[in-house]
Amino acid sequence: MFPTSCSPPLQEEPSLASQGPVGREIPRSSLRRRFPSHHAIGGAAAVLVCLPVFVAAPLVRYSPWLSLAMTLGWLGLSWRLYSRPRTRIWGDLLYGFTLTWLAGSFYWGWLRWEPLWHMPVEALGIPMVWWGARQRFARIGTWFYLGSLWGTAVTDLYIYSVGLLPEWRQAMRFERLDQATVPFMAALDKMAAPWGVAWGIGLSLLLLGVGLWVIQGSRRLHHWAFAGAVLNTLLVDGLFLWGAALLR
Repeated sequence: MFPTSCSPPLQEEPSLASQGPVGREIPRSSLRRRFPSHHAIGGAAAVLVCLPVFVAAPLVRYSPWLSLAMTLGWLGLSWRLYSRPRTRIWGDLLYGFTLTWLAGSFYWGWLRWEPLWHMPVEALGIPMVWWGARQRFARIGTWFYLGSLWGTAVTDLYIYSVGLLPEWRQAMRFERLDQATVPFMAALDKMAAPWGVAWGIGLSLLLLGVGLWVIQGSRRLHHWAFAGAVLNTLLVDGLFLWGAALLR
């Protein structure tokens, strides 16, 4: 998508012992002003992983083509940021977000009635991730995309394991959530059963464990982009559960 020949490879972790042009050490404070911290990347990833869920998903119900067209806007913005050294890291992260937005627009716009298509469509960005890995391109963005995809996979595994596919299909027939009270209540009953609670606790611990394991002792920006996407999946899923419970 982005030609890599016109820009140097992304420096993921600027060294705090970097040398200036005459061999002098660059002050740590100067580096911190030039490059975002790993915490900033993790926080930004956590925010970005919510946008396809809370912005794209409602938008595509009413204007799927607009949501799909916005992918070009995100792509253009990410390239603009990536082409500038001072904002390259943010453009890198936004590139991964663009992949998640594209996949979400396709699924929630035209295929949301069939949950079995969810993961295949969300994985549409895998070829770009493979290409990026071979070209050493956009590591932060591709790891963000993979973290978002991992969180989606674990959530879907819960839905399959607890037997929520019929309720999913029924709920997607309605234009507004408050019209889907019956399938939501049926889903909550299954989730509140011992089997549903056990799967919920186990998979929540899996998400939490993987997210914390990746960033344990690491300051690499792509690790924190991955963890931000994974850990915030817990928050997104929790908000959905809370919203469904309000319909009871």
